Amino acid sequence: MKPVRVLMVIDSISDTAGGAERFVVGLAKAMSDDGYAVLVATTRQASGELMGQLDVAGVAHVDVVRRTRFDVPTLWRLFRSLRSERIDVLHANKYGSNVWAVIFGRLARVPVVIAQEHTWAYSGERVRPFLDGRLIGPLSDAFVAVSTADRDRMISLEGVRAEKIEVIPTAYIPREGADGEDLRIELGLDPATPLVGTVAVLRPQKALAVLLDAFAIVARERDTAHLVIAGTGVSEAELHAHAASLGLAGRIHFLGLRQDVNAVWQSLDVGAISSDFEGTPIAALEAIFNGTPLVATAVGGLPDLIDDGVSGLLVAAQDPAALAGGIVRLLDDPAERDAMAAAARERLDDYSLDRLVARMGALYQRLLQRPGRRAARARREDA
Repeated sequence: MKPVRVLMVIDSISDTAGGAERFVVGLAKAMSDDGYAVLVATTRQASGELMGQLDVAGVAHVDVVRRTRFDVPTLWRLFRSLRSERIDVLHANKYGSNVWAVIFGRLARVPVVIAQEHTWAYSGERVRPFLDGRLIGPLSDAFVAVSTADRDRMISLEGVRAEKIEVIPTAYIPREGADGEDLRIELGLDPATPLVGTVAVLRPQKALAVLLDAFAIVARERDTAHLVIAGTGVSEAELHAHAASLGLAGRIHFLGLRQDVNAVWQSLDVGAISSDFEGTPIAALEAIFNGTPLVATAVGGLPDLIDDGVSGLLVAAQDPAALAGGIVRLLDDPAERDAMAAAARERLDDYSLDRLVARMGALYQRLLQRPGRRAARARREDA
């Protein structure tokens, strides 16, 4: 039988992409290496270094960029691609792509349609829970969640049937790019400077104002500590203004978009994640890979990843004092930092790209073998 043909759909891929976009690129490349015939479709934007990685890997790109949310004529190209490319598995990622994929996937009679949610706040919207529970869930063959917390919320808040949900955590996706030097050299700091920081897309979900407030507490207690924040995003100007209001000029450093992310994490004594909600954040996996102990909010998949007090510290969201307390605790205890980093690294195999490919491939194959799916695929091959 011919290789399984997979079309992965996501809204955007760009240099400012978040974890979901990097997940799709990493998975597409790895599944292609594993013998699947993979294509990637974007419905909003496609540019930059991540797209270059797909090109180098020989993963074809299907451009269905829409001008508006309901640009149905443009999205109809997605339907035509599903038919002309004889797609066996349509794997959509994120809410908007999930909606259109289940509709066009069913119209095109694709044998297997999978929707994947990479997390959201699960509050403040009425339409989205309705569509997740009444459209995406029923029309998809499987609805993938990246954490047990997301699975539970999909069931209790959105009404998605439990048997439709597969929990497959995000994997550690190795970065391509230069390593770089210790940030203390770049910033002109003493080599012994205690350095706290994070790598994130600067958007409200990440609650980086809470991290800034926490660092203001840390700075009062440890007068040589510095904070670095790497990344860009819609909250950048607001965060710069908030940092300025704290009166800590020279001790808070915004690094902008970085390609040497591993070097950033390796430079930190303590990593911090202050998010209000998460799935399984790739940033946390990168910190663990680079041996950086984490203080993180106990949201989403972070409690799945971090055993509080053993492989990191978990604190409540929107609590700068608790976040600061965890940071100071680890700054003051190098031995505990090292022990937690080592314990966290032991879990990383569970989040490896190989493990992700095996689990996703098993899901594809199981769904393709369901009654009617195997025959549908055979008919498409013979047509």
